[in-house]
Amino acid sequence: MKVGIDGVLLGSWAKVNNCRLVLDVGTGTGLIALMLAQQSSARIMAIDVEGNAVIQAQQNVQASPWAEQIKVRKISFQELINDDELKFDLLVSNPPFFQHSLKAGTKERTLARHTDSLPYSVLIEGASRLLSENGRCAFIFPKQAEKAIEHLAEKNNLFLQRKTWVQPKPNKAVNRVLFEFGRNKANVISETLVIYENDGTWTTAFKALTSRYYLKA
Repeated sequence: MKVGIDGVLLGSWAKVNNCRLVLDVGTGTGLIALMLAQQSSARIMAIDVEGNAVIQAQQNVQASPWAEQIKVRKISFQELINDDELKFDLLVSNPPFFQHSLKAGTKERTLARHTDSLPYSVLIEGASRLLSENGRCAFIFPKQAEKAIEHLAEKNNLFLQRKTWVQPKPNKAVNRVLFEFGRNKANVISETLVIYENDGTWTTAFKALTSRYYLKA
């Protein structure tokens, strides 16, 4: 699996300070889990339903300096939410979101890219069940899902705390939204992030967000 820009954005944007236990849902390569481990001492559970992804994530974790912090499990989110003993201070997910496009050519790509295995409603409801008393969840979604996600969060007593609209370039429309929801009401922080300048170079804002992870930022 390739490292995608969505994962880099979420891993850089999510706030992991003061977190003891973190859940990364649909970990893929383990990218986000590794990014969060790099900036915290939290224990991180990284889960995925696709076997090859779990193997790759385990290999990446073992090859990293944060192997003791991260546990990779092959388990569905639906199975995990039945465990009433688990409570997380932070839940992050770069979920499958190609709801209305053609199916990918392989089972692995289909699982990674479509909501069939993890509908938005299940993700948001499950997040509400798994969060600790002051827990937060952070997601990245396509722009067209923005209103639906906010409605689902409200329905499950999760309050919007931060939102960042993501534009690929200054002359391009917003195509992603980063969300942070929590159990407590807060003044919502909203902003827009542009990734590339029109000449294809990274913007100053994107470099500032991701500089700790890129060798050449």
